[in-house]
Amino acid sequence: MTAKILIVEDEPAIAELLAFNVVQAGFYALRAENAETAWQQIRQYAPDLILLDWMLPETSGIVLAKQLRADARTCDVPIIMLTARGDERDKVLGLESGADDYITKPFSPRELMARIRAVLRRHIPVMPDEVVAIGGLELSPISHRVTAHGMSIELGPTEFRLLQFFMTHTERVYSRTQLLDQVWGTQVFVEERTVDVHIRRLRAALEHSKLDHLVQTVRGSGYRFSCITQ
Repeated sequence: MTAKILIVEDEPAIAELLAFNVVQAGFYALRAENAETAWQQIRQYAPDLILLDWMLPETSGIVLAKQLRADARTCDVPIIMLTARGDERDKVLGLESGADDYITKPFSPRELMARIRAVLRRHIPVMPDEVVAIGGLELSPISHRVTAHGMSIELGPTEFRLLQFFMTHTERVYSRTQLLDQVWGTQVFVEERTVDVHIRRLRAALEHSKLDHLVQTVRGSGYRFSCITQ
C-alpha cells in the first residue's frame, strides 16, 4: 500500500516542490498550509508520515509536533522536521518536540526521500516469517495459509493478521486499543468495536474445526489467545 505523506508547509512554492518529489518517489502527497488544515487532513486521511515545517503561521511546527505526540491518535505517526535553522540547539529542540528526524534547508530531493524511507522503515510493524503451530493450528506468513488439523481454513486479510498476532503473542490479554495498534496500525483510525467484528469472523472460521475456543474473551479487559480452557 502506498504511504501517505502529509506536507505541512505554508510556502506554496516549497510545498509544490515537496509534493512533486514525494509523488515522483512513489508516495501519495497530502498538503496543509497550517496546523488547522493539518489536523483536518490527519482526521480524514490518517497519513503515514508528516513533513513538518518549523515556521508556520499562528501555530509553529514545534508546537504542532508536541500536540501530535500528545494525541493518542497521532502519537506514533513519524515526523520529519523541515527548517532553515541549522544550529545544534535548534536541532535538539526539534527532536525533543517529538520529531523523528530533522533536515535543514536547503536539502536535495534525494536526501529527503532517503530520510523518508528510513523513517518509514523504522515504523513498519514487523511480524516473524516463520511458520507458527499451536493447538492444532498452523499459520504460514509467507504462503499466507492457515490449516486446522491439516485442513485448510479461509481467512480474510485482517483475520489473518489478527490470528498471526495472537499466535505469536499467546497467553496475554490485549485490549481492543492494543489490538488496533498492533494489527491495524497506529495510523489507521477505526472504531474499537471493529475489533469485535473481526474477532467474531475469526472465531466463525475456526468453529468448524472446533478451535474457536482458542480466541478467548476476558471480560472487561479484552482478548487472549490460549490453549488453556477458561
